[in-house]
Amino acid sequence: MTQPGQLNLDWSAALVSGLVAAGIREVVVSPGSRSTPLTLACLRHPQLRCEVILDERSAAWFALGRARATRQPVALLCTSGTAAANWLPAVVEANQSAVPLLLLSADRPPELQGWGANQTINQAGLFAGQVRAFHAPGAPFAGFDPHWLHQLAARAVAESSWPLPGPVHLNLAFREPLLPADPVVSFPKLPAIETGQPVLLPAGQGIATLARHLSGKRGVIVCGGGISDPNSDPDFAVAVGALAQALGSPILAEPLSGLRFGPHERSHVFCHHELWLRDTSSPLTQEALKPEWVLRFGACPVTRTLQHYLASSAALYLVESHGRWPDPEHRTRQLLRADPTLACRALLREALIEADAHWLSRFTAEEARTRQWLAEAPPPPEASLFAGLCEALPAGTRFFCGNSMPIRDLAAYSGSGSQPICFHTNRGASGIDGNIATAAGLATSGPTIAVIGDLTAQHDIGSLLLMRQRPLVVLVINNGGGGIFDFLPPARLPEYEAAWLTPQAVDLAHAAATFDIPYLHCIDPADAISAGVDALAAGGPKLIELSVSREHSLALRRQLPGG
Repeated sequence: MTQPGQLNLDWSAALVSGLVAAGIREVVVSPGSRSTPLTLACLRHPQLRCEVILDERSAAWFALGRARATRQPVALLCTSGTAAANWLPAVVEANQSAVPLLLLSADRPPELQGWGANQTINQAGLFAGQVRAFHAPGAPFAGFDPHWLHQLAARAVAESSWPLPGPVHLNLAFREPLLPADPVVSFPKLPAIETGQPVLLPAGQGIATLARHLSGKRGVIVCGGGISDPNSDPDFAVAVGALAQALGSPILAEPLSGLRFGPHERSHVFCHHELWLRDTSSPLTQEALKPEWVLRFGACPVTRTLQHYLASSAALYLVESHGRWPDPEHRTRQLLRADPTLACRALLREALIEADAHWLSRFTAEEARTRQWLAEAPPPPEASLFAGLCEALPAGTRFFCGNSMPIRDLAAYSGSGSQPICFHTNRGASGIDGNIATAAGLATSGPTIAVIGDLTAQHDIGSLLLMRQRPLVVLVINNGGGGIFDFLPPARLPEYEAAWLTPQAVDLAHAAATFDIPYLHCIDPADAISAGVDALAAGGPKLIELSVSREHSLALRRQLPGG
């Protein structure tokens, strides 16, 4: 009869072999006891790359960054008890952002559940509502069929990838003893299981109907995040550019769309709309820019400015391929389930009628007027930082942007250019947690710069450890607290500074020294840009703190039209 320790190891080897056969190549492991047989199997499999990270919270955000960078499922492994609970914020983000993760939580066997056993909690519903699927195959048993675990692994990987990518949870129980006295891992030879992912073709009738709605009318195309990566797949950028030209329509491109930067044709791409849409000084201009239709690809817009503009349209047409309905303004007139690139190509085969020439020229004039504002008026330091950084970064750099003010400033000031830049952000749930760890995960695939706020940096300060020996620059804009609240209702309250702005007194230089990370303090955005680019060229890591006067920046923002 097989002893429990050897049974645990054989079971783990079969499951890990199945994961590898299904395409898993990376596992982020946090050390623990109950997960020992599975951890050993992962560490000894020749086709797996294992990253060991002590803190499960940081490990989960790091895995999220790896999955963002590779666009492939990444596995997380931890022990029982509260360990897996630390994954929850990153799991929520993965769910909202459609990032594939495989959650492998070790657990106590059924006979210990509910009896007060140490480090034992109910893990079955730990991620309820946040995962695509949950599997609890039970504790290993004698005579198990390796092909069953092989199929389970393939199924879990497939569920994490399609139709809507996201987290899948496997809760894996093990009895003691966890290992045999002399553990030898023998991986069964299992054939690969090809699951594949289909491409959603647009329905012919839906395309014909949409073409009738768009032709000859004044409309705008809005592109958000989550569509495609133009660095690896330029087809959407080319197709949507051709569609905009055929319709005589502007493309209001959010930074995360990837359309602002790259070698594709960008004559119809507009990137300063966040500024000129705020300008309410000319009601006639605002009325002249009101579209008859909006065609939207990708996630909901980052800023309320663009959200409110879209709500002014008579009709919203959505192209979405994952099964979600991303329309919080409730303006959808037609939802086309289709691959975005194929939808654009199909529309181009229809007899489209271009809008009148005055329509596009109005957007061109607003864009030019905004560029003139920025050239003539003293810009806020954040504007200089984002515009200069996007211009100076080498082609192919991964740019991670924090939430709150940084992502909004990127949207307003980034500009446009021919060099490809791959933008990332944790915009699914828009939290400020785990940003440094996510950027570290991205940096494992190549040079990465992260621009985040001071509160965001302090929220994830323990993840500075993950920067070591990675090509990562973290640039912290320190404006003395939560500057975004200056633009929100709490700013008028007497408790504003204590409960919302919350200025902190953490010395980032000391924090960097604690984790042996090179540090630089700047007060000039140009110096921060130069130092960041130099650090990327040298291979990183580096922590750069840019001190900004919140009051001065706010005053300069107020001087801009719409400020």
